[in-house]
Amino acid sequence: MTAIAAPKAHPLPDPRGDLSAAVVDLLRGTPGRAVPRPGPVDPFGEDLLLALHTCYELHYYGFADVDPGWEWDAGLLTLRAAMEQRLMNALRDAVPGGTDLEAELEQLLVTPLEASGPSQFLLDRGEWWQMREYLVHRSLYHHKEADPYAWAIPRLRGQAKASLVAVEFDEFGGGRGERVHARLYAELMAAAGLNPDYLHYLDVIPAPMFALMDTISLFGLHRSLRGALVGHFATVEISSPPGAQRMVQALRRLDADPACTLFYREHVEADAVHEQVMRRDVIGDLLAQEPGLTESVVFGIQATNLLEDRFADHVLRCWEAGRGSLRDGNPLSGTPDD
Repeated sequence: MTAIAAPKAHPLPDPRGDLSAAVVDLLRGTPGRAVPRPGPVDPFGEDLLLALHTCYELHYYGFADVDPGWEWDAGLLTLRAAMEQRLMNALRDAVPGGTDLEAELEQLLVTPLEASGPSQFLLDRGEWWQMREYLVHRSLYHHKEADPYAWAIPRLRGQAKASLVAVEFDEFGGGRGERVHARLYAELMAAAGLNPDYLHYLDVIPAPMFALMDTISLFGLHRSLRGALVGHFATVEISSPPGAQRMVQALRRLDADPACTLFYREHVEADAVHEQVMRRDVIGDLLAQEPGLTESVVFGIQATNLLEDRFADHVLRCWEAGRGSLRDGNPLSGTPDD
C-alpha cells in the first residue's frame, strides 16, 4: 500500500484576475478588513470561480497561514454571496429547468450506443500523459470526495436521511480509514507518478473543473438547495459505473500500475448499488416528504450534466488539437513533483 500523508492545508492559490487577487489579499490579513464588491466578471471564468473556490475552501481544510476567523467573517460572506448569486443565475439561465424528474433520471440510465467523453477517449486512443492530466483535473473533486454531501444529513429526515448516510458510509470507507475514497484516489495518483498531496495541482486546474466543484459546495452549504445537492449526488452515483469501468479498461490498456485501478474498480461495484439507493430511497422518500423540492432536484441534475459536458468539451478540444488541457497547455512531464 502506498504511504499517503494526512491532508494538510494548502498555500493560498495564485490569483487569476482582480477578484481572486482581492480575495487572496484579504486572507493574508486579519478578519474584519474591508471587503470589495465584485465588478463585472464572467460567472464561468477563472477569476470568479477561483475566488469562490478560495472562499469555500475555508469550510474544508482551510489554507496554510490563514486566520480561521475568515470562515465566518461577515464581510467575506457578503462578497461570497454576491459571487454565488452570479453563478446561480448563470446556471439557471443555461439549463431548461422544470419538474419532469422521471425523464431526467431515465436519461441518466441511458448508455449511448457510441460512448463519448474523456473516459471513452482514454480507452480508445488516450496516451499516458492525457490519462495523468485527467487524474489531475479530477483531483479537485476526489480530494474531498463525499465531503460536501455530508452537509445534507441534518437537512433530511426519515429514510432519505438513513439512505444517504448509508451511501456516505461507503464513500468514507465503511469505517476503515484506508478505504476512504479520497485516500484511494491519493494512492491512485501516487501510483500514476503524480503528487498525491491535497490540492497540490490547484494552480494548474482550469475553470471547467472549478465550476463543477464550486457548484457542489454551493449546493451543500445552502439548506435551500438541499434538493439540488441530492440531485447532484444522484447524478454522480447513477452515471458513475460505466465511466469507472472504462477508466479501469483504459488504465489496463496503458499498462498502468495495477494499484491505479483500485479506485475505479471500487466505484464500478459500489455505485451500481448506490444508484438504486439514491433513486428510490433518497430522492423517492425526500420528495414524498417534500414534493415542492422536485424542481430543485431536477435543477441539480441538469446543472451537473451541464458542467460535466463543459468540462468534457474543454478536455477533448485540447486533446484533439494535440495540446495539454491544464492551464499552461503543456503535458505533465512525468515526475511526481509536477
